[in-house]
Amino acid sequence: MKHILEKINSLYPLSNDTIQTLREHVTPCHFPKKHLLIKKNIFNKSAYFIEKGTTRSFWLVNGEEITTSFMGAGGIVFSMDEMYYNKTSEEFVETLEEVEAYRISLTALNHLFHTNIELANWGRIIHQNEYRRLHRSHKERLTLSAKERYEAFQQQFPEICRQVKLGYIAS
Repeated sequence: MKHILEKINSLYPLSNDTIQTLREHVTPCHFPKKHLLIKKNIFNKSAYFIEKGTTRSFWLVNGEEITTSFMGAGGIVFSMDEMYYNKTSEEFVETLEEVEAYRISLTALNHLFHTNIELANWGRIIHQNEYRRLHRSHKERLTLSAKERYEAFQQQFPEICRQVKLGYIAS
């Protein structure tokens, strides 16, 4: 869990007790390239901490895949619809390469958010950061040209630009 813990601790340092508690709730897993971690209209019941590899989240609109986000080592992916609203996911999350991850049930993750202030604060911070990213992305779509948006994306996510097909980024 090296990359995961580095990322978590860079956002909100966890005590050794909290790290141990988190370790007790996760299961290591490995997924091949193009595996769907989260599927639309299905209760997936899990979140995935990404230790190695990259995922892509997307919507299927009129048969076309529209990429909504990417996640790399140290990140977490799950269906917010399922986690917070008890609804099936509206998105898919697929692996873009082989992925090493740690699975945690959404029930366990929600329980940890409710009972462990350190994990609750970390969860709050990742959601704040995601909201800020979405807000900035919305503003850029309204104010920047396609070339300027891509340049801003390259600055914000240089690792993704090196690893991911341009077509996924363009969508």
